[in-house]
Amino acid sequence: MSKALVIVESPAKVKTINKILGAKYKVTSSMGHLIDLPKSTLGVDLEHNFEPKLIVVRAKQKVLSKLKKEAEGKTEIYFATDPDREGEAIGWNLVPYLAKDKKFFRVVFHEITKEAVLKAFKEKHQFDPKKIDAQNARRILDRIVGYLISPILWKKVGSRLSAGRVQSVALRLIVERERQIQAFTPVEYWQIAVFLTKEGVTPPLEAQLEKISGEKIDIKTAEVAKSVAAELAVKLFRVSAVTTREVKRNALAPFITSTLQQEAFSKLGFNAQRTMMIAQELYEGVEIGEEDPVGLITYMRTDSVNLANEAIGRVRDFIKAEFGKDYLPEVPNRFKSKKSAQEAHEAIRPTDVHRAPASLKKYLTEDQLKLYELIWKRFVSCQMTPAVFLNKKIEIMAGDKYQFGASGSTLLFPGCLSLYKTADEEDNKQDLAPYIEQDILQMVEVKPSQHFTKPPPRYSEASLVKALEEDGIGRPSTYAAIIQTLVFRNYVTRDRGYFTPTQLGCIICDLLVANFPKVLDISFTAQMEERLDLVEEGQLNSVELLRDFYGPFRQELDAAMGSLEKTSIAFHKKCPVCSGEMLVKWGRNGRFVSCAAFPQCKHAEPYPTGVACPEAGCGGELVERRNRRGGVFFGCSKYPACKHITNKLPSTEQPKAV
Repeated sequence: MSKALVIVESPAKVKTINKILGAKYKVTSSMGHLIDLPKSTLGVDLEHNFEPKLIVVRAKQKVLSKLKKEAEGKTEIYFATDPDREGEAIGWNLVPYLAKDKKFFRVVFHEITKEAVLKAFKEKHQFDPKKIDAQNARRILDRIVGYLISPILWKKVGSRLSAGRVQSVALRLIVERERQIQAFTPVEYWQIAVFLTKEGVTPPLEAQLEKISGEKIDIKTAEVAKSVAAELAVKLFRVSAVTTREVKRNALAPFITSTLQQEAFSKLGFNAQRTMMIAQELYEGVEIGEEDPVGLITYMRTDSVNLANEAIGRVRDFIKAEFGKDYLPEVPNRFKSKKSAQEAHEAIRPTDVHRAPASLKKYLTEDQLKLYELIWKRFVSCQMTPAVFLNKKIEIMAGDKYQFGASGSTLLFPGCLSLYKTADEEDNKQDLAPYIEQDILQMVEVKPSQHFTKPPPRYSEASLVKALEEDGIGRPSTYAAIIQTLVFRNYVTRDRGYFTPTQLGCIICDLLVANFPKVLDISFTAQMEERLDLVEEGQLNSVELLRDFYGPFRQELDAAMGSLEKTSIAFHKKCPVCSGEMLVKWGRNGRFVSCAAFPQCKHAEPYPTGVACPEAGCGGELVERRNRRGGVFFGCSKYPACKHITNKLPSTEQPKAV
C-alpha cells in the first residue's frame, strides 16, 4: 500500500505522474478548485479585513469526499498543484480538510518529465504564504468588483450581465478602437512608381517616388499625379547613389503565454482558448510509442522568458550537432523579461529538444503537432546565431527634381531564421545587384496609384492579448478567460478572430467608464497588478491594498446606484400580440426583441434585419443569430421550414455598434 498521497489539479496528469513516482505514491486529482468563495453571495467580510468566507464548492463535494478517503492511512501528503499563485492557493486550501494531522509538503515542477518530477520531490518544501496572500488578494479584488457592480447592471440594463476588474478594461479597449474606426475619415493620397531598365538586365527595376525638389511627396489628387507622371515621361533617369550595409536579425525570445497565443493565432488561426487547451494537453502528458506518457512542453502559463541552464546546454549541443558551429553563438542568448514577470518560472519550451516534431507525428493530433512544432522551432531558434542580411538602397534621380528609391535585402546567412521566420522576415525578391552609381536607366512605364489612409484595425485575439500584456493588464492565465467572457456575455462578436463590440457592449462600457472611472482606468488596473506583485514579494500587506482600493470604490458604487437611470433601447416595431412597445434585449444567443410589457406579455422574437430572405417564395426575413464561438450570422425567420443562412448582409445593411 502506498504511504504517501500526491494531489495534482488535472486528472490528465495523474497517469503520467503515477508511472514516474511508482507504487510508494498514490496520485489523484483535485479537479481544480475544491475550496472557493461561494457563487451565490459576495463571500468577503468587508467589515473585518476582507476575510474570505471559503466553502466547499457544491459540485466538488464528492471529489473532496474521495480525497479524504484516499488520505486515510497515508503518512504524508504532497500537494503538486500548478506552479503559480493559483496553484499554491488551491493546494493550501485543501490542507485543513486532508492534512490537518499529517505531514504535508509542497512540490513544484514546471515540466512533467521523470527528471523534473523526481527532482521536485527531493526538493519538497512548505507552502509560500506570500504567494497565497497575493492570490487571495487578487481573488477578493475581482470578487468585489464583479459582485458589487454586476447587480447595478442587472437593475439598470438587464439580467445575465457582468462586470470584471480586468474584463471591463479589455472591453473598453475594443469599444474605443471601434469608435476610432467609425470616426475615421479616409484621406486620399497618390503614389507614383516607375519601371526602369538597364541594358542587358531583366526584369525591369521598380522604384517609388520619394521626394520632389528635396521635399517628401504629398500628392493629394489625381490631377497632380497625372501632371507629375507627364513630366516624368520625358525625364532622364540616373542612379545617383547606392548604399549597402549588413544588418543582423537577432533571435526571438522563447514563447511566454501571450506571445504563444499571438503566434498561434497569426500562424495557425487558433484562438486563445484553443491554444491553451492544446498546450495543456502537451504539458500534461502524451503517450509516445512504448514510452510512458510524458509531458512534451513546460508549464504553459508563464510571463518569463527565462530558460533553465540545463535546457540551454542541451539545445546548444543539439544546434552544434544538427546545424554546425556557425549557427551556435559563443555564449548563450539571454532574454529580458518584463519587470512584473515571475522570474521563478521558465519560458514555454519542449521538455526534450531531441523530440523533433517529425518524430512525434504519429502520436499527436494534427492540432497538437502544429502547436508543438511552433514551440519547438521557436525554442531551438532562440539559441541560434543572428541572421545576416545585406540591405541595399538605390537612389535614382529623374532630372534634378524627382528622387526615386528602390531597396531590397539579400539573406547572406540564415542563422536563427533557418527554423523560425515571421511574416515580415521574408526576403525581398527584387535583385538590385546589377545597379551601380551613374547608371542611365530607360523608363518602361510610369504608374500612378490612388490610395486612402486606413483606420486602425479592429483588435484580433493576437493584438488584444498583446495590448493587454503591454499595458500590464491581467496575467498569463487570464487572457483566454477574459476573451471568452466578453464573447459569452454578448459584449463583443468575433468574426474570423477579430472583435467588434455589440450595442450592448458599448452601453456597458459607457456606463462603467462614466460611473467607475478608476476601475476602468488602464493605468490604474496595471498599477494594481504591480501592487499584487509587491504582496507576493512581501513588500505590501494585502489588507492595506484592499482597503486602499475599496474606500474610493465604495463611494463610486453608492453614487452609481443612486443616480443611474434604467437603460432601455426601443425597437421600431409594435408588439404583434399586445401592440405595446418592443425593446432590444440580449440573451445567451445574442440580441433579440421582446415586449416592454414583460412579464404580462411574453412575446419575443429574434432580432430582425429588415432584409428579405433571398430564397425564392420563402417570404421570410433574415434575423440575427449567434454561433457558439461568438460570431454573428443571419438566418431565415421561417426556420426550420427555410434553412437559408449567410454570414453577411448586403453591405449597406450591416449592423453597427453605437
